[in-house]
Amino acid sequence: MGDLAIWLRVGGKINESLNYVGGDYEMLLLKKDVTYSGLRKMIAKLLNVDESVRKMELNFETGVPFKPLYGVTDDRTLELYMHHARQESTKYFLLVTVGEESVRHGKVSEKAKIEEQNLSDSYIPGLDSINEVPNVGTSSNVAEDHGFPELFANSYVNEMPMEMPSPGRSLFVSPTPIPSFVDVVRNASEGNEQGTAAEDVRTTPVEPYQNVPPIPISVVEANVEGSGCGDQTCVEEGIYGEGGILGDIEEHRIFRSKKELMTCVSITAMTEKFQYKVFKSKPSFVVVRCIHTSCSWRVRAKKLVESEYWMVTKYEKNHTCPTDFKPVRRRQATSWVVGECVKRKLINPGRVYRPRDVMDDMKRKFGVDISYSVAWRGRECAYDNLRLGTPEQSYKLLPGYLHMLMDTNPGSVVNLEVSNGNRFQYLFIAFAASIRGFSYCRPVISIDATHLKGKYRGVLFTAVCHDANQQIFPLAFGVGDSENDASWSWFLHRVKSVFGSNPALVIVSDRHRSINNAVQEVFPQAFHGICMYHLLNNLKTKFRNKTKELEQHYIRTAKTYNLQDFHVLFYTLSSAVPGVKEYLEAVGLHRWMRSHAPSRRYNIMTTNISESLNAVLVKVRELPITALVNEIRLLCQKWFHEHRTKAAGCTTMMSKDVEMKLEGRKDRAQAMGVICADQYTFDVVDGDRNYCVDMALWTCTCRKFQLDQLPCDHVLAVVRKTPYEAYDLCSLYYTREFWHETYRGVINPIPHISSWTTPQQISEFELQPPDVRTVAGRRRKRRLPSMGEELPTPKCSRCKERGHNRATCQNPIALHPTDEAGCSGSNLPTHQLIHPSDQHSTPQL
Repeated sequence: MGDLAIWLRVGGKINESLNYVGGDYEMLLLKKDVTYSGLRKMIAKLLNVDESVRKMELNFETGVPFKPLYGVTDDRTLELYMHHARQESTKYFLLVTVGEESVRHGKVSEKAKIEEQNLSDSYIPGLDSINEVPNVGTSSNVAEDHGFPELFANSYVNEMPMEMPSPGRSLFVSPTPIPSFVDVVRNASEGNEQGTAAEDVRTTPVEPYQNVPPIPISVVEANVEGSGCGDQTCVEEGIYGEGGILGDIEEHRIFRSKKELMTCVSITAMTEKFQYKVFKSKPSFVVVRCIHTSCSWRVRAKKLVESEYWMVTKYEKNHTCPTDFKPVRRRQATSWVVGECVKRKLINPGRVYRPRDVMDDMKRKFGVDISYSVAWRGRECAYDNLRLGTPEQSYKLLPGYLHMLMDTNPGSVVNLEVSNGNRFQYLFIAFAASIRGFSYCRPVISIDATHLKGKYRGVLFTAVCHDANQQIFPLAFGVGDSENDASWSWFLHRVKSVFGSNPALVIVSDRHRSINNAVQEVFPQAFHGICMYHLLNNLKTKFRNKTKELEQHYIRTAKTYNLQDFHVLFYTLSSAVPGVKEYLEAVGLHRWMRSHAPSRRYNIMTTNISESLNAVLVKVRELPITALVNEIRLLCQKWFHEHRTKAAGCTTMMSKDVEMKLEGRKDRAQAMGVICADQYTFDVVDGDRNYCVDMALWTCTCRKFQLDQLPCDHVLAVVRKTPYEAYDLCSLYYTREFWHETYRGVINPIPHISSWTTPQQISEFELQPPDVRTVAGRRRKRRLPSMGEELPTPKCSRCKERGHNRATCQNPIALHPTDEAGCSGSNLPTHQLIHPSDQHSTPQL
């Protein structure tokens, strides 16, 4: 916890309503270890007060009606006040009430008055970064406090020597439990570890405007700030100017920059429907007046000493201009002001908000007519504000963001690799909560990559698995240039270093050649299965004339558990589609069929969980790099909380999904007959087929029991006739305990950018965007269909035909369509049609 700058109100008094009236403003810088007596001495010295003569009372406003004032009387109450002031220093003023006889000569010195009027001492350097948040990751025992396993017992947390990478090196900005992947600068070609001593690593406050162009941040840190690097709340109703975040202009109000001040003035002008002009503007002060020469409305603001902050020193809000005076146009509606007005509607990345919608909202709220180009540029300004700046600024903020992610989520693994010229090359992120939770999930990982749609493009790598409740459990994310051998190999090497290589590990993916090469290189002992659906699309492309027969027989063949059933189904498929047998055998039967898989795939036959995650991130993939990572963190944070809550509320032995599946199998098992051979072997009659169940070996001839590790219908039929318990025959991966342990880890939020604290090496490092050639014109957002994929065609709501929509429909429709009997239900001709061009005219019958 660092030093704290506080505001004082002095020279006033507390009235009967317990309100502090009158007085002026001062500012003090308090050390983190300040005491109550030390604070009183500082205030007495500032005000030239002799404490030995008379008492001095200190209070602060609480904001609650039942106790509006709270006295600061000792060290405990001082600590309480400092806690509130750290949240918002401009809200919690320290109210100083001094007895008349305690001030020399009965009043404050003339020097103090001059200083108060000129605000020369009203700013403390470094105010941008004084209000710090508690450091979550400063203790090496944080991982144990959060319930992490012994895997993180020896992890380095903020104690690992670091320095920024030089060209050709990679930076591991997070701790990792694998000795070969430590948090130091590593030479990519030589593999030599380099670093500085732990005591040389200096932690300095991050200045938001230090290495990047200014990013406007509202004075009142509320919902919009959360969209940057913290929890966000999307406020759909209303736009700025009507009780918005910028608020109203008031005397003594402080703004972070002159631009923010002028934006607030512009929004006030549009709200009250008048125009202003800048009367005087200098680097140290600005005066704004109403455009009418006889009007008394004006704003005067002054820049605080040695800072970027501005304070309103005088505000005359009453207009005296004639009532019939109407400005010709609203010149205050610039693109930047428009962006400030509508940016709260753009917090949700998935919301579709067109320039036409911006024009409509500005007309509805302010009565301002703006052009399409202004609306478009305003929306882009809002996007840059919400997304932590432009794409180039976002890359510069990325190292600091990754450090804060590691700091607030100890045990997480973050790897940033750069190329020549400090240009971005690769990024890998695995949250500590995901690393811990994977131990309680089935060892089947689905990997996939999807294209990014931002200015510098690239691809997003994902690795996910299923939890006990058959829900998506994210493991790791990566960003690279494209899907090639180098990028996939780099990503899978990081996955292996974090999650290890289980002998029973199964990796499921599509048939991309680079994925196949990387899996063989990184996971030679793991079984690499193919997504059943992607292979089906390949078959549809190759055998176009037999699509219906192919799909009907292929799915049954791929999903079957029994080897005898496989031979029958595969023969049927080969007979229905000539040539498909040779094609599938060349691919490898064990890679796409459940019955031939050398390792358990459980019920994961496709990469549907990866495709579902890609669909959730479809709008997020348009964001710049830092905003993209932040949205992924927010999504995982939300999922972990929701799934943890659902698991905590589960009262059954198994997860909810598995319980429903077992109930359905128990119902079918009631119709089966059971013949006992001995205490372990049973013959189960299922219709016209018999199945042998061995309870000693946990096997059934249908093989569903062995491959899914869940009791099949035949085993449950045996359970009904014997003392065996169905829950004892289920794998631990499906139990309520494993489900709850999967989400025991917490993904913590990241504070706002103004509260970041990073090592000096990271704060001085400027990451450059990747060296790619940006193509002129509008970027593609809709992906190209995969081989064999059939995209849905639009259906016209007018003629009910496919291939076009209502706006482009050219088909005539019947005025009185006939019914099933061929009668129209009226005496009008049944063949009379109307063309789209005549649909608004009255037909002549």
